[in-house]
Amino acid sequence: MGRRKLPGLYRRAGIWHIDKQIEGQRVCQSTGSAELAEAERFIARLTESLRQARVYGVRPERSFETAAIRFVGENQHKRSLDRDIGLLRQLMPWIGSLPLQRIHRGTLEPYVDSKRKEGKKPGTINHGLKIVRRILNLAEKEWMDEHGMTWLNRAPRIKLLPDTNKRQPYPLNWDEQLQLFSALPPHLAEMALFAVNTGCRDAEICNLQWEWEVKVPQLETFLFIVPGQFVKNGDERLVVLNDIACSVVNSRRGKHRTHVFAYRGKPVTRMLNSSWCRVRKVVGLPMVRVHDLKHTFGRRLRAAGVSFEDRQDLLGHRSGRMTTHYSAAELTKLIEAANSVCERDGNRPELVVLRRLSVS
Repeated sequence: MGRRKLPGLYRRAGIWHIDKQIEGQRVCQSTGSAELAEAERFIARLTESLRQARVYGVRPERSFETAAIRFVGENQHKRSLDRDIGLLRQLMPWIGSLPLQRIHRGTLEPYVDSKRKEGKKPGTINHGLKIVRRILNLAEKEWMDEHGMTWLNRAPRIKLLPDTNKRQPYPLNWDEQLQLFSALPPHLAEMALFAVNTGCRDAEICNLQWEWEVKVPQLETFLFIVPGQFVKNGDERLVVLNDIACSVVNSRRGKHRTHVFAYRGKPVTRMLNSSWCRVRKVVGLPMVRVHDLKHTFGRRLRAAGVSFEDRQDLLGHRSGRMTTHYSAAELTKLIEAANSVCERDGNRPELVVLRRLSVS
């Protein structure tokens, strides 16, 4: 007959885990061992560590898994939480059972090597390193225990991999814009023209809905306020429309009940689709992504002398200002700034595309 295990130990996927009250606090974490004797020794060390903290004020050891559980619990609001959880699951076999004090670039090297062998690019591997760095920084600066001590005395510097393959933005010039937009299918050309005149992202354009339209009678115009769940930074986004963007929206009225941009009766789910990829190769611009339209808008605003603050507002960047409540004077200034990107030597090449769309 085998000996009895300590209370609070249970086996999961061949590894012993802890779920019990120790020194007045609940501990839920992996022991990192498949051997019962080693798992029991782990509990003994952990119990003594917590006792030292309670009696002598010595900072107890906490595993990365414990810290990861807290991180996930505190970030239920994050739109990217599912991605974070996926990254943490990949990290657990390598550092999950390690105390926070023992995690540094050296102990992360086996994880990095394994991802390299899988053929992962430096940028992909850096996503995992960044979430480790974030958790360690929280453990040093924000997370306090019942004894008034932070979880970690000092967070190590987690150096990221050099990413020489990171793609640089490619703002379009006017000729490239006309060449690309003229070759796109009409529904994509409309969306692209809207993007390059508003700085909106793919998701904001595809999800743009008529109920988000806000009339501004005193200026005889309209704008859109995109809810935060459709915006990358989670804040509401004010979309100011210049003359070209207004023309595009007005041409879409009555074509779909809920969404501004639709194709064959259904909202478009993404702009970077097979049609976009095919056309950009045909016109000799295989490097151009949909997000480059936002960069194009920003570059033209800067070239037109638009202030940094106004560029932030027009591009929907988080700036600490309430970007959905403006006076008529402020909106007038933003509309004028947005209209400054429509001109090129007194000509408006976008009108060529608009005329093609109006007869398609």
